Amino acid sequence: MSTLFSESFLQRPRRELAPGAVWVPDWLSTEEQRWLVDRFHEWGRGPVPPRAAKIGAGEMSVQTVCLGWHWQPYAYSREATDVNGNRVLEFPEWMVRLGRKAILEATGDPEAAAGYTPDTALVNYYTGDSKMGMHQDRDEQSTQPVVSISIGDTCQFRFGNTVNRNKPYQDISLASGDLFVFGGPSRLAYHGVTKILPGTAPAACGMATGRINITMRVTGLEG
Repeated sequence: MSTLFSESFLQRPRRELAPGAVWVPDWLSTEEQRWLVDRFHEWGRGPVPPRAAKIGAGEMSVQTVCLGWHWQPYAYSREATDVNGNRVLEFPEWMVRLGRKAILEATGDPEAAAGYTPDTALVNYYTGDSKMGMHQDRDEQSTQPVVSISIGDTCQFRFGNTVNRNKPYQDISLASGDLFVFGGPSRLAYHGVTKILPGTAPAACGMATGRINITMRVTGLEG
């Protein structure tokens, strides 16, 4: 059996945490991870640099750069009015293909995959001290699934229910290369990152420290 399946595969099997919420460990190869890390550095050079969004009087502990549409709490716009007023980068066509590949992997449904056309991505950078409080992704007009890809340090990810931030929830460890898709009945589930585990990034992934999380969404917006 050891010649057929890696130790990682045996210890971290694919799981459906709830209807429509699917975790696929080790989805991206290290080469694919490195390529995405290079793209992240390109995006960070502008026209809109990564920034910590403000929620009320506080500032998030993650740095975010957006593609396609610029997100700031509770709204999307084409221009980063809370940063420098510049228009964000276009959503790349290759990322649409990546999103469709992810939906096919998670659902096994070619029709659902072909119909998935994400138009924005929030790319979050986490340091060793970063966290993300329990929240819903509900600023989009569309209820199409969210596709989440992790690169770098492992995080403790908490996936909850659709009613409130409290139990029941599940904690899983999202490692470099993992895919997580949530849609359908789980599209508005509360979720967050409770901890980053510094020093857990594979040397070959391209991240010396910290974690990148790419989340693709369909906004349902025009213009």
